[in-house]
Amino acid sequence: MRLVGDDTDLELAERFCESHPMGHFMQSTKWAGVKSNWENEIIVAEGSSGEITGVLSVLIRKIPVFGNLMYCPRGPVCDIHDEDALRQLTEGAAFLARWYGAMALRMEPDVPEGDGAFRTIMESLGYQIRDKVKSSLDLIQPRSVFRIDLRGKTEEEIFAGFHKKLRYNIRLAQRRGVEVREGTKADLPVFYGLMEETARRDGFIIRPMEYYRRVWDELVPGHVKLMLACLDGRVVAAAIPVHYARRTWYLYGASATVGRSSMPCHLLQWEMIRDALRRGDEVYDLRGFLEITDENDPNSGLYRFKKQFGGELVRLIGEVYFAYKPATYALYRKAEKLYFAWRHIGTAIRRKIK
Repeated sequence: MRLVGDDTDLELAERFCESHPMGHFMQSTKWAGVKSNWENEIIVAEGSSGEITGVLSVLIRKIPVFGNLMYCPRGPVCDIHDEDALRQLTEGAAFLARWYGAMALRMEPDVPEGDGAFRTIMESLGYQIRDKVKSSLDLIQPRSVFRIDLRGKTEEEIFAGFHKKLRYNIRLAQRRGVEVREGTKADLPVFYGLMEETARRDGFIIRPMEYYRRVWDELVPGHVKLMLACLDGRVVAAAIPVHYARRTWYLYGASATVGRSSMPCHLLQWEMIRDALRRGDEVYDLRGFLEITDENDPNSGLYRFKKQFGGELVRLIGEVYFAYKPATYALYRKAEKLYFAWRHIGTAIRRKIK
């Protein structure tokens, strides 16, 4: 085990992360640049010949009153059944916890909930697993995600797997003249304007404009695009997909109220899926929900929209954490849940006022 110490080390860790089957853009050094309000340390596990066998990108942030928290979104990147690699990464995290005086290491791995072998290894290493969540306030990353397997499939086969209503809506958008084009950094204000409009309409909170500029600056070229759906010369929908480790994630999206009946969002998703196929990606990840939803869920519209693309609904393991200061972390989790509950109430009020 070692910590990444120089630019050469950084490049090797990034190359490993991007080429590994468990590679995830949130574990990349580039994503750490997006999260510039966090400290970043990268732990590397090594094999007997010095080869890299695992990477864990750790974000570290000072939480008022409680102290430092270490967070690893979608980590670790390694063979999730390689106990030696997981042990080395755990030892590295423990070292960082002592160095920073952290209360806990918090991860939400990209591992299916039914992977008993991974669960057994992590618990043997001292981790606890919070998977009995009762609400979306218990996790940061989506617990359940829709994924389309692109491997060995043609555009025609993917399209045939869509719900018939979705296929109709895509064709309707094309008939009504909706066109999809790739945007540039100069189009980010247009995208942000749509985000503001969507947030007002649907009652949620968005990040400041500077955040999306950082996403662009850190991940372009090669990993991020801005895709725009236009109708009669006006941008009516926009999305930011992320390409990394032979996967594409639908990261952010927004739409104008005007023009929604022309189904620009449906065509926009289809064009992003087509782009992923051309790139040779293996998976198109529509992302999803903090908890599995259904037709009666408040997010049922979003659920139905993503479901009709025919992807598999994958339920992930939840939060895997190591509490170095158990009492402090338990208090922090209660305070965090209360904070997000108040935000949720505020969102509900905005929806009623709208």
